Parts: sequence; structure tokens; C-alpha cells
Amino acid sequence: MHRIAPSIALLCIATVPVIGNAAPAKAYPDKAVRLLVLSPPGGGSDITARAIAQKLTDKWGQNVIVDNRSGAGGVIGMEITAKAPPDGYTMVLGSIGPVAVAPSLYAKPPYDPVKDFTPLARTASALNLLVVHPSLPVHSVKELIAYAKTPGAKTNYGSSGAGRADHLAGVIFSRAAGVNMQHIPYKGGAPAMIDLLAGNIQLIFATVSTAITHVKTGKIRPLGMTSAKRSEYFPDIPTIAESGLPGFAVDNWYGIVGPAGMPRALATGIHRDIGAALLQPDVKERLAGLGIVVFTTATPEEFGSYIKSEFQRYAAVVKEAGITAE
Repeated sequence: MHRIAPSIALLCIATVPVIGNAAPAKAYPDKAVRLLVLSPPGGGSDITARAIAQKLTDKWGQNVIVDNRSGAGGVIGMEITAKAPPDGYTMVLGSIGPVAVAPSLYAKPPYDPVKDFTPLARTASALNLLVVHPSLPVHSVKELIAYAKTPGAKTNYGSSGAGRADHLAGVIFSRAAGVNMQHIPYKGGAPAMIDLLAGNIQLIFATVSTAITHVKTGKIRPLGMTSAKRSEYFPDIPTIAESGLPGFAVDNWYGIVGPAGMPRALATGIHRDIGAALLQPDVKERLAGLGIVVFTTATPEEFGSYIKSEFQRYAAVVKEAGITAE
């Protein structure tokens, strides 16, 4: 009978269990995924999130649950995401305000948009439209600027809240045009639109989804798009830039991020699947009808670079205008 040397025997004994018990890594996802939304149900970002969530549910075979967390202008939902495990099971669909602007509104920022999150995918841009009440005697951006410079002219503009895209559009517009317009913040775009329709304020930089029905019925008058280029969906409406303020552009974008520290392979896979969901014809068509244009990025890192540039741009705007959280 052959004897096995003690050292070799121990090696064999130690090796067998490791090989025999090696378990394959679990495929992502193997349970429900939570996608936070920083606005109430029914808004543009909520509709966008639900369209993506349904496609990801179909793709992954696991429920992607939309969780609306609209408190404190979206800050609460961003903080929840920042503190979650970086395993891909908690993500947030944010927008320009909560992601890139909100940290600059606080003396002690609640989070760092660059360091505290893993960028996953830019998803879309919600087109914004400068609209005025019909009682205002203006039919173009140039006429609005001239009117706002008239002594005693009343030009109050509403927004969905401090630091939101529509507020920033008003700040940048006022500074570029050299006019003094009074900002009236509301708790959402819908209440601002109600007051515009009632004539309590003179104008807002509304999302197309909020404004388009009232534009078609003549209850409000469109003057220009806040985007850098005309929309293919509304080609007859000029941009504010081409209507009197060259270089004006405010992009009300949406994007999905997760907690900092997510593995690159996981982030890349999620990015790929979100992009595929957005490019499906039924999703693009549904969002386009609300003035929401699908906008994907090549990589998560590209979206991360965009977040950084937007944060830096609007930090300067917030500081110069003295905007604070309300």
C-alpha cells in the first residue's frame, strides 16, 4: 500500500472542500429593486421613471418598484440613496435641481453630487417653455424684456420651488436681459400653473407636459423654449436664445444615480439596460407626447462628467444670485 506524505495529504484535504463548495456569484438582480423619484406621482420625472421601471422589470424578471420621495425639494430621496448599500438595489431618478443644484443652496450641503453617488444613466430632458398670461401685452421674448423694463411693470414669475430648473431659468433670464422679475416659489409646477391661469402671476418657465394643453386652448401664450435648439416636436416655437437672448439655455434633465462605490461592471450593466429601455419605440413615443425627449449617454462616466459640469455651472449661478433653500 502506497503512503501519501503528510504534507501532500493535508494539501489534498484542504483543497477539496474549497473546490467542491465554490458557489457561483448571484446574478443581478435576484430581488426587487427600488427606484426613488423626487416628485409626486403624475409629474414628468415620475412618468419617466415608471416607463423605465416597467421595461427593467420585464428585462430582469424582478420588480423595479417606484418609490416617490418628494420631501425637501428632493433632498430626502437623494440622502436615502447616498446612504444605501452600493449593491444596485436602491437607485434614484433625479433631475437638475436635486442632483446638481440643491447642494449649493445650503451652508452645509446635505450631500456631494459628485462624491456621494455612482452615475448610472442620463435618461431624458423635459422641455421647458416660457409662457405668459394672455393679459400681458407681449408676444415675443423681446417684447417681454421691453415690457419688464417699463417703470411700474408687474412681472412676477412662478416656479416649482427654489433651485428647480424653472426657477434657475427665471434667474438666468432676468440677469441676461437686465430686468428685475419677482420670483414666486410654489410646491410644484401644477400649483404655479393654476396661479398663472388665474392671472395671479404673469409668467412661468413651465414644462411642456404642464403647459401644452393650455397653450393649445389659448389660455396661456408661449414665447420661447429654454433649450439650446428648437424641438422637433414643437418646431414653430422658437428658442429664447434665438428670440433675443443669445446663448440662453437651461436643460431640465433627468438622470439615474446610485450610492457611491457601486462596482463598475454593475453600473455599466444597469446603464446598458436603462439605455435599451429608453430607446424602445413605445417609451420614446409616450414621453415625446409629454415634451420629454430621451437622452442617453455612452457610458456612466460620461453622465458623471455631465453632472460635475452642471454642478459647477449652477453653483456659480446660485452664489451670484444669492439663492438659498426655502
